[in-house]
Amino acid sequence: MKFRRTLILALAGLLAAVSCKSQYETLLSSNDVDAKYQAAMDFFNQKKYLKAAQLFESMAVLTSGTPRDDTVQFYWGLSNYRYKDYYTAESNFAKFISNYPRSPFTGEAIFLRLDCLYRATYRWELDQTPTRTCLAAIAQYVQEYPSDKGHLEACQKMMDDLYDRLDRKAYENARLYYKMEDYLAARVALRNVLKDNADNRYRENILYYTAMASYHYARLSVPAKQQERYLTFADDYLNFIGEYPESKYRRELDVMYRRSQRALGKYEGADEELELKAKDFEREREAMEKANGK
Repeated sequence: MKFRRTLILALAGLLAAVSCKSQYETLLSSNDVDAKYQAAMDFFNQKKYLKAAQLFESMAVLTSGTPRDDTVQFYWGLSNYRYKDYYTAESNFAKFISNYPRSPFTGEAIFLRLDCLYRATYRWELDQTPTRTCLAAIAQYVQEYPSDKGHLEACQKMMDDLYDRLDRKAYENARLYYKMEDYLAARVALRNVLKDNADNRYRENILYYTAMASYHYARLSVPAKQQERYLTFADDYLNFIGEYPESKYRRELDVMYRRSQRALGKYEGADEELELKAKDFEREREAMEKANGK
């Protein structure tokens, strides 16, 4: 008896679900704009964003040229955005901005499109073309809506993150030569990073690896070339400590500098002491970079 009652309830629930689905699909294919619009708004308010998006999309042609047109188009994009389909939402908002430049929803649509573009960017290790596209869009928004303080704060956070990715990408690409022990190419690449952007956020690291690259390049050179190249390292070293006298890299570079001075006949310290310090600092640096995910 109990099993029979459970079966009846299950069948009733299944029929109700089929009925609801049938009603939704019927509404989706109908031309009743008022019913579709009300249902779409109800689904949106109930956070059933996929169904809302499908209904708004289905009535987009029906409301074209009517007072509801921009509302339907905006909520179509907003439903996709809330559903986290950022690719489709970005396309919706881009089309909306082009078609309705004077709509009361346009400002919000522009910002939401920025957010979609931001979410479509990649980690610093990957292609940064979407990053540059997003930065250009943010710059345009800030110029056109300078008084929108709420969104401007969010824009600033996005820009900070995106510029950090670009700076990290440039720095890591140049440092790759150092990891490959191509020290001459490393020094050239690292200096070019700062030539292109002196305010790179990884400037301290870049100057450190520039100095280290010139030191190793001199160390591995034939004796006839070492003096000139150790002098180049000395320039890089003095440039570094001039900017970052309290750097975490200072002690290691001090040891490298004394080693270079000894090679030039200008330092009388013990070789063994220098070698031990150099190895200690190298281990410390490797541990630090490992901890920082570098």
